[in-house]
Amino acid sequence: MIPTPDTPRTILVVDDTPENLELMTGLLSQEGFRVRVAHNGDRALQLARSASRPDLILLDIMMPGVDGYEVCRALKADPLTASVPVIFLTARAAIEDEARGLALGAVDYITKPISPPIVMARIRTHLALDDAIHALRDQNAALEAEVVRRTLQIQTTQDVTVMAMASLAETRDNETGNHIRRTQHYVKCLAENLRSNPRFSEFLTDRNIDLLFKSAPLHDIGKVGIPDSILLKPGKLTFEEFEIMKTHTTLGYEALVAGEHGLVTEVEFLRFAKEIALSHQEKWDGSGYPQALRGEAIPVSARLMALADVYDALISRRVYKPAFPHEKSAAIIVEGRGQHFDPDVVDAFLAVQQQFQDIAARFVDAE
Repeated sequence: MIPTPDTPRTILVVDDTPENLELMTGLLSQEGFRVRVAHNGDRALQLARSASRPDLILLDIMMPGVDGYEVCRALKADPLTASVPVIFLTARAAIEDEARGLALGAVDYITKPISPPIVMARIRTHLALDDAIHALRDQNAALEAEVVRRTLQIQTTQDVTVMAMASLAETRDNETGNHIRRTQHYVKCLAENLRSNPRFSEFLTDRNIDLLFKSAPLHDIGKVGIPDSILLKPGKLTFEEFEIMKTHTTLGYEALVAGEHGLVTEVEFLRFAKEIALSHQEKWDGSGYPQALRGEAIPVSARLMALADVYDALISRRVYKPAFPHEKSAAIIVEGRGQHFDPDVVDAFLAVQQQFQDIAARFVDAE
């Protein structure tokens, strides 16, 4: 905090000679400073570390016991006093003495006998510099706090936008219930298990897992473009109807790309959302859609979403099937290992299947 004109600056004068202390006390008091004095190094450190720390320290070198160099070294090593400006005020005039003092962290080195105008000018200069440093530090702290606030605001806006878009798609399919909430938690659960797998460890960073979690709700956003006669049909789809239903992957991807089109650069926030929307219906053996991608060509994000999406469809009631129990659903997932799903993703599912059941129970659909 920078003192106001109503709060005089405090200067600690450290010297073992009473005459020198008297001289500096009179000079500084006359100039409006509050003065504290120490007759030795130990007392100087005690006063410097007190609740009312000085704004600047004038420090003699030649003192019995702890000399000025040791005092300066101790001040600069202590976080409480490291930022307090130290000016050596000493009779030692050798260049090597001055170099040593400045190397220890002193801001200035004045030799005795002193010139009062020079001493006062240097004191005021270093106090002004210290004020500027504190002002800059406060300004940087304020800017950093504002950046954090703005970043949080943007992230919150993104999260709300994603959930609003996902909920819009969900309202058109009255059977999905809490599907988007369950699947995003399934995806996160799989990702956290797989991060220790060498195949996935480089990709599944904290940042990417967070983006996956936030992007997962948009996997079916393209269903907004599917006609009600197909999306809400209370029975099995014909071949032609299913072909139209399959376009929800490209419709979702194209909608996200179109939303990003007016921006200068690709938005990291939408990267996984686009991958998931387009490719979550791809299968490990290449028999999926819309691009018939195979194996590693399928984005990791889409591989995780594929299993999460299928599992949730299996445990949920649909017009064409009852809700399957976890055991039957897990058996179907295992049966698809190496065909529908990445084998390692299935193994991760088996390792965390109790967590899947807990998620399903937490976000159970209302009757």
